[in-house]
Amino acid sequence: MPDLVTAQPVLLVGAGAMAQAYAKVLTALDAPFSVAGRGADSAGRFAQACGVTPTTGPLDAQIAAMATPPRTAIVAVSAANLSEATHTLLRGGVRRLLVEKPAALDPAGVAALAEAAAAHEAAIFVAYNRRFYASTDAARAMIAEDGGALSVKFDFTEATRRIEALDKNPVELAAWFFGNSTHVIDLAFHLAGAPAQLSAARRGALSWHPAGAIFTGHGLTADGAAASWHANWLAPGRWGVEVMTARRRLILQPLEQLFVQEHTSFAVTQAAIDDARDTAFKPGVFSQTEAFLSGAPDPRLLPIAAHAAHSAAYAVMRDGGAFGGA
Repeated sequence: MPDLVTAQPVLLVGAGAMAQAYAKVLTALDAPFSVAGRGADSAGRFAQACGVTPTTGPLDAQIAAMATPPRTAIVAVSAANLSEATHTLLRGGVRRLLVEKPAALDPAGVAALAEAAAAHEAAIFVAYNRRFYASTDAARAMIAEDGGALSVKFDFTEATRRIEALDKNPVELAAWFFGNSTHVIDLAFHLAGAPAQLSAARRGALSWHPAGAIFTGHGLTADGAAASWHANWLAPGRWGVEVMTARRRLILQPLEQLFVQEHTSFAVTQAAIDDARDTAFKPGVFSQTEAFLSGAPDPRLLPIAAHAAHSAAYAVMRDGGAFGGA
């Protein structure tokens, strides 16, 4: 049992599919938790799936009714409600939070959360679970062994036909770049260094995502690696990240697997990784939750202040223009 949660249960906020994935992990970790849901229907489905019955109603009222206010929470509500729920938890006394990506649907909302965290002396981490994939761990180790990344290129093309068939909130669809594509963008800059100087262009639009449909650009990371990206939501494609070192080309496509090309060969071979956790649980979530609950520093955990800084760069990547003096 991690020391951080021995005194009282973790408050899991949300009762949907993502909250169920966290509940499965918390149960496996023997970490006590309570659940705050919203409506009776989702609470009933959660109870049937996880064996824990959530409380329901307005979140602030649920916190006020607790005998002991929670100090630690995992926020797994819908993307449109993440920011509001997190602010409510801060006001209610929660001081360590793991908030599902993207924490807020625009950079201003992320910046507001960072300011609120500082004002409340709270630690907020944004849950980009692909940082915790076994494939990412293996790639990170190879990059360090090779002396760092020289360059990175990535593709965050979205499966628009599938997305259009989903019953999604139009607000979330309009913010799909921030709410979903940043999974890939965050992973690329996590491996090669934070965005430092970027030059970006966008073209086209979709009826549900008028902010753009084709995104291209290049730049440099804080670690000195060259970065480039190309994503075309009007054409077929899939997510992918490639990191080039002095010795190897590391290919994450799909992101759950790692393929390697050595300097002396054209052959691309799949690397052996221990992905038992990623197959038994929603990929990345077990290691991510374990790291959060441990309370120990972990470079894979993304602080909200760093996410706010990155989000300013992501806004340029979506809208076009220059970031960081590029």
